[in-house]
Amino acid sequence: MKRLVLAGDIGGTKTDLAIYAVDGRRALSTVRQDSVPSRQYKGLEKIVAEFMAVGGERVRAAAFGIAGPVIGDRVKTTNLPWIVRGREIARELSIRHVRLMNDLEATAYGGLFLPKRNIRWLARGKRRAANMAVIAAGTGLGQAFLFWDGERHHPVATEGGHTDFAPRNDKELALLVFLQKRFPRVSYERVLSGPGLVNIFRFFDEEVGRPVSGSVRERMRTEDAAAVIGEAGVAGTCPASTDAVETFVDVYGAQAGNLALTVLANGGVLVGGGIAVKMLPKLVDGPFLRAFLDKGRYADFMATIPVGVMLDPKTALHGAAHAAAEMLNG
Repeated sequence: MKRLVLAGDIGGTKTDLAIYAVDGRRALSTVRQDSVPSRQYKGLEKIVAEFMAVGGERVRAAAFGIAGPVIGDRVKTTNLPWIVRGREIARELSIRHVRLMNDLEATAYGGLFLPKRNIRWLARGKRRAANMAVIAAGTGLGQAFLFWDGERHHPVATEGGHTDFAPRNDKELALLVFLQKRFPRVSYERVLSGPGLVNIFRFFDEEVGRPVSGSVRERMRTEDAAAVIGEAGVAGTCPASTDAVETFVDVYGAQAGNLALTVLANGGVLVGGGIAVKMLPKLVDGPFLRAFLDKGRYADFMATIPVGVMLDPKTALHGAAHAAAEMLNG
């Protein structure tokens, strides 16, 4: 008999919810799913209530990946004015089993279940049963890792995206100074995120004086600025956008390498988020891996670590679903 679970991926831009059926082997199949703009709601409870009212299903457990630090049964979202409490969601659903996870914790766990076709390997490295690292730039910068206990992986959340941005060369030092004039503190998220890409672009536009194509400047007035910059940068149609994307990819690779060293990710590094997929030609091209490997005496060690890009945009949702399925058996 199949049992139902609810899974959610809650970000600053949108909230994805899905109901999954779980069979006796704990294999998942999607029953239905939906996505809504997060900022149109005052909290997660209302979104859950509306979603569940549509189909009237009865779920047995639920798990949610949420952009923010999970402290006990509570999350104060990073990019939304929400406070989410697991007990309130459980009351709304009339169930006992609710798990709140950091969004990258859910992404990391979901990465374990991805089919091979949904990972684009940038470096094959040496496959080991060991810790793995996960990094994803999107609305913010998420970082997590998968701890290997000798038998299985356990997802562990971090808030490493909010650590201090550390420039590695004169260009990045000038970028830091530029950003320090605009923000009281410059974290990696100020550089490695959608808004971060816009920050880098403004540095090349306003500080360095790189040319900006008229179409890019015009489209930025009405469209998502980061998406416009990323598209033009990958296509090479705007000098300031191209420099912004190349710098973004370079810093991204360096920080992915920092995370790999921090958690000793012998088992591999997975890169998630929509930005990585859209910039995949630039990640494959070389700057990302060169920066990843550029760790001095540890360069040879870094070369043994597999590095892959997760192509499935629902990875966090799948991870939350697997976490919910685990709770069915206590």
